[in-house]
Amino acid sequence: MSYQITYYGHGTFGLKINEYQILIDPFFSENPSTQIKPGDLNPDFILITHGHGDHVGDAVEIVNRTAAKVIANAEIAKWMGDKGAEVFPQHIGGGHDYPFGYVKLTQAVHGSALPDGSYGGMPAGFLITTLDKKKIYFAGDTGLFAGMSLIGEEDVHLAVLPIGDNYTMGPDDALRAVKMIQPQHVIPAHYNTWPLIAQDPEAWKERVEKETDTAVHVMQADTSLDL
Repeated sequence: MSYQITYYGHGTFGLKINEYQILIDPFFSENPSTQIKPGDLNPDFILITHGHGDHVGDAVEIVNRTAAKVIANAEIAKWMGDKGAEVFPQHIGGGHDYPFGYVKLTQAVHGSALPDGSYGGMPAGFLITTLDKKKIYFAGDTGLFAGMSLIGEEDVHLAVLPIGDNYTMGPDDALRAVKMIQPQHVIPAHYNTWPLIAQDPEAWKERVEKETDTAVHVMQADTSLDL
């Protein structure tokens, strides 16, 4: 059984597992990388890694239209719930079963203030285990941290890692992350949205595939990949 991942640029992804549509960090309206608008999508679930505006993005608009359930840390879940969303709060290290699989929140080293300045709790990544036991790791916005070695013990099928530098890991640390996690596949994210995070993903792909056994998929915005 495969799953389909769609890249919308920056840190925004879609995931289709069986009949379920999942959005991760739904940043569309102000995302220069994508042609997709918030009204074009009808997700069943929205996962939010942390509170920054380029990751919460258009979540409120989308859930008010679609009634998608939001999965996030307790602070973001409360903030979204106060805006009318159906939410399911979790926290770092905790997991829960959903119709599409098991979602565990992982550590991320970053900030998490919400768009209105309120506290967004601890930033997180997501480790998703599909119903056929494939594991997908969305690191979210993060620097390199030693706990990635523990995530590497999970037999990760796909890792999505930031490479943009400045706000997150840059290419060097992202390569170190691949070596720690040892996923079968990796997709670079959170780069080239703006000049400050400009990177050469093809050069990174060459380095990763030379130094590891991981297959790198450099995705163009608004394209999909079956894995």
